[in-house]
Amino acid sequence: MTHTLLSRRQWLTGLVAAGLSPAALAWGQDEFRTTAAELKPFRGLDGQDLQVDAVALEGRWPAGLAGRYYRNGPGLLQRAGRHYEHWFDGDGLVQAWTLGEGRISHRARFVQTEKFRAEQAAGRFLLPAFGTAVPAQRPVRHADSVNVANTSVLLQGEHLYALWEGGSAHELDPLTLETRGVKSWSDELRGMPFSAHPKVEPDGTVWNFGTAGGRLALYQLSAQGQVLRHGLLDVQAPPMLHDFAVSQRYLVFLMAPITLDRAALQGGAAMLAAMRWQAAQPTRVLVVEKDDFSRWQILEMPAANVFHFGNAWDEGGHLRVDYVQGVPLPEFNGAISQLMQGRRPERDVSTPRVLDIDLARGRLALTARDEAVEFPVVDPRVVAQRHRFVWYPTALDTRGRWGFNGLMRLDLERGTRERYCYGDDVVVEEHVMVPRPGSTREGEGWLLGMGYDIRRERSFLDVFDAQALAAGPIARAWLPYAVPYGFHGRFYAA
Repeated sequence: MTHTLLSRRQWLTGLVAAGLSPAALAWGQDEFRTTAAELKPFRGLDGQDLQVDAVALEGRWPAGLAGRYYRNGPGLLQRAGRHYEHWFDGDGLVQAWTLGEGRISHRARFVQTEKFRAEQAAGRFLLPAFGTAVPAQRPVRHADSVNVANTSVLLQGEHLYALWEGGSAHELDPLTLETRGVKSWSDELRGMPFSAHPKVEPDGTVWNFGTAGGRLALYQLSAQGQVLRHGLLDVQAPPMLHDFAVSQRYLVFLMAPITLDRAALQGGAAMLAAMRWQAAQPTRVLVVEKDDFSRWQILEMPAANVFHFGNAWDEGGHLRVDYVQGVPLPEFNGAISQLMQGRRPERDVSTPRVLDIDLARGRLALTARDEAVEFPVVDPRVVAQRHRFVWYPTALDTRGRWGFNGLMRLDLERGTRERYCYGDDVVVEEHVMVPRPGSTREGEGWLLGMGYDIRRERSFLDVFDAQALAAGPIARAWLPYAVPYGFHGRFYAA
């Protein structure tokens, strides 16, 4: 096997080839219609900001839980009577919850990308989207021409970034969420994709990647944001690679058997519609040495579609990776299509997995569970180290309604779980684990995240003891409005 580091020129060639106040809130009222109350957030907003300086609070907020919780997700999903056909297409809406000093406030602003500004001015869609075929009415010069900055966030010092896997990060003001512009980590790396799932080790070191045209860019950044190393690998990466995991010694990617039909793309199909799921082909397990990006190997496992990882760790000659396995890409996209039409899809269950990689022998062993989960998180103090606990939103007897309605903690050592169910009238989003100040044990802290109350049509932020989910939320902060469902967030202590 030839292990190749590519030049920036080769990489860029591949890129070209690959082608308000609460009172003012109103969901978009054009094409989207639904009788399912839990799907109303998929209408999205009309581009307005949201802000409330002091939210209503139930329960007693933990005194040590102070800082900012940022979230990102698709906030604008329709214009001029046309609704996007895929959730991933919506323009990025970044939220900031400020916690502390006896008050909780909330702010949400759209990332002012090149695409968002142009389409706001025109009042209609002007540019192709990942899952919706929109004829280009403006030049598409590079990936950032269609960047929606809608997936996750990263804070480094006074620099907050809105992330999207297909293009550059966008820098925001951490206090006001005002967009500062497209981030270039260095002149050499200008325009290279910086994915939406960077891994941050306890010392602040950041690892990330980006893909285009079958090539994989790797980044190592310092806690202050300086580029320590980068590399370009020719590994025939699939056209969609969302996340990865980091252990003490390795970067791990599960590359699903997805190919790109370039004829369909050139014929006007959306990027997603041009992707082909090759069920008979393997998912390739790429393991890259952190100390030397030129040293890597690929193993194979049965076809698997994976969006999110929990963590990874090295143990003896083995590399262990925990992740969530979803349904094959066609079924996943079919379910999303129904959501975008305002219809409840049949449940597409994603479930926990732990992959054991015997690096010396080139063998794989898989442990599978059957709980319906997604958005796995671990204690940030154990990223890239041996860990015991993983937390997820979970679906518990949803009675036909869409979405997760519970939270779960999985103990990887004992194989046990703890769960909390909200009941029938709540949709739960990703929750993050926040260590308790001064604590040292893994899992000692809080689980913090958002949800949507179907009956009240309002969003909330709640907090649990991360070691006692079954006891229910300690406190809940209510917004006077609803916010569109988001993807990912991070908490930063004051």
